[in-house]
Amino acid sequence: MYSGNLPILIYEMTAPDCPYGDFKLLGKILQVLNNNNLNIVGFDMRDVLGTLDMQDAGVSIPDYTGTIESRNTYQTVWDTFKAQLTTQRDSFLNESFPADFQWATSSESFKVEGGWSEGGKGETIWDRFGHQDMAFANQTADLACDSFHKVDYDVYLLRGLHVTTYQFSISWARIFPSGHRSSQSEKGALYYDKLINALIDSGIQPVVTLFHWDLPQALQDHGGWTNTSIVEAFKDYADFCFSRFGDKVKTWNTFSSPWVVSHAGYGTGEHPPGIKDYVVASYQATHNILKSHAETWHVYNDKYRAKQGGKVGIALNSDWAEPKDPSSPEDIAAADRYLQFMLGWFAHPIFVDGDYPATLKAQIEEKRKECPLSEPARLPVFTPEEKKRIRGTADFLGLNHYTSRLVNNSDGGCTPGPQAVGDFQAHVDPSWSSTASDWIYSAPWGLRRLLNYISKEYLNVTKVPVHITGNGMPTDYKGDTLKDTSRIDYMRSYINEALKAIHLDGVNVQRFTVQSLMDGFEGPQGYSERFGLHHVNFDLSDRPRTPKQSAYFYSEVIEKNGFASKKQLVHVREVNNMQPHRVSPMPPSTVPSQAKDVWRKFSSQSNFQRKLYHYGTFPHGFSWGVSSSAYQIEGGWNADGKGPSVWDTFTQKPGSIPGNPTGDVACDSYHRLDEDLYMLRALRAKSYRFSLSWSRIFPDGRRTSMNQKGVDFYNRLIDGLLAYNITPMVTLYHWDLPQALQTIKGWDNTEMIDIFNDFCDFCFATFGNRVKFWMTFNQPYTIAWSGYGLGQIPPNVKSPAIAPYRVAHNLIKAHAKAYHTYDDKYRKSQGGLVSIALNADWIEPKDVNVPREVEAADRALQFQLGWFAHPIFKNGDYPDAMKWQVGNKSELQGLSGSRLPSFTDEEKSFIRGTADMFCINHYTTKISSHATLRLTPQSYEYDKDVSEAEEGDSPTTAISNQRAVAWGLRRLLNWIKEEYGGPDIYITENGVSTDSKTTWDDSTRVFYFKTYIDEALKAHDLDGVKVKGYVATSLMDSFEWLHGYKVGFGLHHVDFTNPNRPRTPKYSAHYYYQVMRDNGFPTPDDEKMLYGHFRKNFIWSTATASYQIEGGWREDGKGLSIWDKFAHTPLRVFNDDDGDIACDSYHKVEEDVAMLKQLKVTHYRFSISWSRVLPDGTTKHINEAGLNYYHRLVDALLAENIQPHITLYHWDLPQALQDIGGWENDTIIAKFRDYADVIFGRLGPKVKFWITINEPYNIANVGHGYGAAAPGISFRPGTAPYNVGHNLIKAHAEAWHLYNDKYRATQKGIISITINSDWSEPRNPYKQEDVDAARRVVQFYIGWFAHPIFNGDYSPTMKTIIRERSLAAGLAKSRLPEFSPEEIKRIKGTHDYFAFNHYTTVLAFPVDYKNLQHYDADRGAGTVADRTWLDSGSGWLKVSPFGFRRILNFIKQEYGNPPIIITENGVSERGPVDLNDIHRSHFYEKYINQVLKGIVLQLS
Repeated sequence: MYSGNLPILIYEMTAPDCPYGDFKLLGKILQVLNNNNLNIVGFDMRDVLGTLDMQDAGVSIPDYTGTIESRNTYQTVWDTFKAQLTTQRDSFLNESFPADFQWATSSESFKVEGGWSEGGKGETIWDRFGHQDMAFANQTADLACDSFHKVDYDVYLLRGLHVTTYQFSISWARIFPSGHRSSQSEKGALYYDKLINALIDSGIQPVVTLFHWDLPQALQDHGGWTNTSIVEAFKDYADFCFSRFGDKVKTWNTFSSPWVVSHAGYGTGEHPPGIKDYVVASYQATHNILKSHAETWHVYNDKYRAKQGGKVGIALNSDWAEPKDPSSPEDIAAADRYLQFMLGWFAHPIFVDGDYPATLKAQIEEKRKECPLSEPARLPVFTPEEKKRIRGTADFLGLNHYTSRLVNNSDGGCTPGPQAVGDFQAHVDPSWSSTASDWIYSAPWGLRRLLNYISKEYLNVTKVPVHITGNGMPTDYKGDTLKDTSRIDYMRSYINEALKAIHLDGVNVQRFTVQSLMDGFEGPQGYSERFGLHHVNFDLSDRPRTPKQSAYFYSEVIEKNGFASKKQLVHVREVNNMQPHRVSPMPPSTVPSQAKDVWRKFSSQSNFQRKLYHYGTFPHGFSWGVSSSAYQIEGGWNADGKGPSVWDTFTQKPGSIPGNPTGDVACDSYHRLDEDLYMLRALRAKSYRFSLSWSRIFPDGRRTSMNQKGVDFYNRLIDGLLAYNITPMVTLYHWDLPQALQTIKGWDNTEMIDIFNDFCDFCFATFGNRVKFWMTFNQPYTIAWSGYGLGQIPPNVKSPAIAPYRVAHNLIKAHAKAYHTYDDKYRKSQGGLVSIALNADWIEPKDVNVPREVEAADRALQFQLGWFAHPIFKNGDYPDAMKWQVGNKSELQGLSGSRLPSFTDEEKSFIRGTADMFCINHYTTKISSHATLRLTPQSYEYDKDVSEAEEGDSPTTAISNQRAVAWGLRRLLNWIKEEYGGPDIYITENGVSTDSKTTWDDSTRVFYFKTYIDEALKAHDLDGVKVKGYVATSLMDSFEWLHGYKVGFGLHHVDFTNPNRPRTPKYSAHYYYQVMRDNGFPTPDDEKMLYGHFRKNFIWSTATASYQIEGGWREDGKGLSIWDKFAHTPLRVFNDDDGDIACDSYHKVEEDVAMLKQLKVTHYRFSISWSRVLPDGTTKHINEAGLNYYHRLVDALLAENIQPHITLYHWDLPQALQDIGGWENDTIIAKFRDYADVIFGRLGPKVKFWITINEPYNIANVGHGYGAAAPGISFRPGTAPYNVGHNLIKAHAEAWHLYNDKYRATQKGIISITINSDWSEPRNPYKQEDVDAARRVVQFYIGWFAHPIFNGDYSPTMKTIIRERSLAAGLAKSRLPEFSPEEIKRIKGTHDYFAFNHYTTVLAFPVDYKNLQHYDADRGAGTVADRTWLDSGSGWLKVSPFGFRRILNFIKQEYGNPPIIITENGVSERGPVDLNDIHRSHFYEKYINQVLKGIVLQLS
């Protein structure tokens, strides 16, 4: 009832049947408010207009004289930018990002990890998708980038990029294989622990996405994101991740691009799980994702935030949308709806009010009314409590943005899907740059506009920053994949738009993430589209990662923090008072030198002592580096005014080097400095040794020709190094003399002393404020002898009699003068060090016990190293050994004076002590012999009277006469210490060549570094040598002098066939990084001793075998065995030895038992000779004399309280049975059972421990495959081993059942079979292929026999592989026999314990034997040993104790944790008898300790 002019307060209103989109409702409301006849005092603006989501709508109100400018967010942003001219829109902002801006790159678990079933990982929906051949070319993500094994590889790339942040996702199914906590996989969690720790160790902050599309298939089987139970499952998964990783992870994305999950996974079905239901499932998935996100945020907020201090957000994907017709209000509204249906669907509930956008809700509701017969969409409803729970659940808004769309209004009818329901259509402008993806077009300005929209639409309510969590574009997998200029253009423009949004619009953007770190599996597109900053070669099992040009571009952006002009900073380090360690004068060396004690000390070492690995670390501050030289890497041979060098002249002359390689381009480092710095950053090297190209700085060799561009190049290099805390180690001359100076005879001209000094003076003055480590010459020995004696290298002077001596004379004086120039003019202000890099092989005398041979070895060293080191480090003059030899030879040759020049007293004084440290290059060791060499022709080589040969026992390398002889380095370092008064020593070159075909998997280089660096560590730790630094040769493959590009020394592979000269890290780069990081070789847990006791009643035993010890081969009626025949066959056994007498144990029972008593063993394992008891192998005749021997032995053992542990069969089959087929004849099964029955019946009352068969693997494969043991059969390697193995297993089972059924009750013993096996590790632990090979080795070894006996049948691995290879070869069935169901039942469980023989470990790698039908081919693996493992008397047995514990753990896990009795373990020796067998003591100490660890640490 109306009663006058009452005040009216509007707090609620209903507006039925009002159209949406033309602002009519808002206009009507404002007309009412403007009605002067009503006394309206107010209304709840927020509730009314907030619900309308039209708070900024612009309307015109009829009959209203004023104007209300109230527009929605989209209209506001569109109006801001719509009038921009193209030039304004595309203008480039040359500014920097905020100082604390975060630069990131990203990856996603299923796209990169691989290892799809590793470590217990569960199947994901993307695994299923790939296995159903749904992706491009039937590709899968099974291996992907193999990141599961390549954490170090990936973090290397990140260090190279210099990003501050790495965003990656966790695979839910790797943590919880079934999706639930009850299935938690510790191995999966350990993978992420390793990744996170590696990131933090490298100064990179991890950003973790909890879910990026790869749902556990087990959860999808119950509806996946459409099942509300998933909310609790995701919450629990997130809770685990927060608790496990949250102490180190401070930024979390709950989801990444959830719109894609709902749209493509549950709407269109393009992605797994492939559900095509845009009516219900898509919206229900979003509903549950939003609730899962909110619950996860609350878990973190309530349980972890206070302690961990991290942030949790969500990464939403969105295009920018613009009206197709900018003048059309309908298209403008349609563009707004496009954003609401994509971004608002998720952002509005989280960042505004806990509910879907009103636009979205109203549009769906309108469609429902329009389409009563075919519902196009069903939007779930949040309860008030859910809205409250969802709203504000983000600490930042993550944005994934790639492209934009032009949108027009369109009536979608009743068709499901966002475009139809939203009444819009999306298009692209044909002028926009396309990409390899049909949905990504480059429209960079859209990012700025979208950021403005987000800031106004969402962040005014929830004040949080924006993180750009994904931006990038794909290129095609074909063509020039490394020169990705289109990606660079894309990145430059998009990053710049983010910069504009920050600087010009005030948007709070804190991070930019480039997608992605590397190429990966791109869903339905497989590997056909590449988003990576790094190229991954998916055709190679190594999955090598190579930086693209975009990676270098991005690292430059990061370095500059944007696009402001890079200032040419000069990084001047504070002079740290480096004191020169100038060598004090020393008396000349004696002949031989006093350093001959080094041979006395080391040459008598046993192989065990020499090779024993030493664990430890170098002192703090140790200098780790890598090396290069100018001509080898720079290229740009005539760029920017550089003059030619002698190497330019030499290589450009056809025929100088086979194949005519040159250094004209080489690695092109002159133009690719940033790429070199990338590698050095990634390695985290402390120092970089490089040389200056003299002719780049002084083109004609003289100061008057100074080339500023050359100087600028080295300034950029030096500054770049210092910017990343890398110490420049500069070599002033590394062989590349300016050609102009060679015209005056080069180093054979004394004028060069002053000319070189002037060059050095300029370099000291120009670079010395930043360079603190100088080397005047690299390997003057090589310059003098190879350049002027042999004439092999430029300047190719062949004058071996005199020129090398003259040149060396000038080089020494030139070095001394340069040293004094630095000392007098620069040292005080610059504080650096100066030396010379000398080279030397170690020389080992052929016979250290012959004085003449020791003197010859010392003389060889003096002629190589002492030639230069003696004048500089001792007394300013050549060593007497040289002076004596050359002088005498010259006199014998009829010369009036020595061909070796002499120094004046003044020169000696000037030269003496001109080094602050000793720099040594070393690669190999030679064996020397004294020789009286020819007098004519005159030659430096003949002056020495020494012949040198390779050290033949060491591994070869790609360069002849340069074997890898690691132990020589320790001895050389000791010789330098003794000869030159203990100077500080820097190893300035050390490395190994590999053939150019060896690209990324350079395990030989890893072994080289592992052994050589350890010898340097021994010299430091054990011998007191002052080793201060180590420089690995080399940073990358390069021009290797006379070898061109046929060999490489690099830690990085360079593809010289590609004009971009791409650099790819090798296995050795990652290994060397670890060595540098660890500062040496800290003792690994495997090598640490565990002190403790074995349990009471632990069995301590020793073992023998009948044929090996008994002898008496024809005594007392014993029959022949296959080993009797084998040993009596020529060329079968080493040295024609046999077991006819052996240890004569058949006659020495008392002596053997006395030894056992002395050993204090509790048990003695021995075998019975089948043919001694049953001479023809059957029970037709039992040889009582033979049985009596074993009775006597058993009784004697028991008398001493030693339990007999009897093996029924240890390889010595009666020959009579072999004559009828032996183990290939299945009648042997019954004969073995009968034999066992005899033994059980006769000896069983006294024997409680039985083994049926010893090492069936050796019987089957070594005896019947390789033929290397009796019976020596090798002509059926694809079938005989498997048939023999089959019968051995069945024979064992029958013997076990015999004992179990007939004797166990009364005799109460235990019985099993002894299975032997090596442990196997991957040769390259970073390769899935090698991991798989290692697994095959183990399954084909231990699993061949253990799997049937403990699990019932051959392993699936063996059955599948052998069957597939057999059928592929045209056979009708598998070469591996099958057990019948009855046999499987009879075999399974025929064990009372696991009897195990173990000796060694191997490193496995895949080998493709093509169609060869052979055990090795079936196994498909080759094996090698680590060079650091100690040798034994057997080539196959390398001392590797760590593998013992690992294979014991394998037995525990694979075979049900059975009791294990180790029935054999030991080490062999070869050569002279030495009762002081320290190697065996070492072996037992280490191996037994591994067993103790297995017990005490529960085989963990």
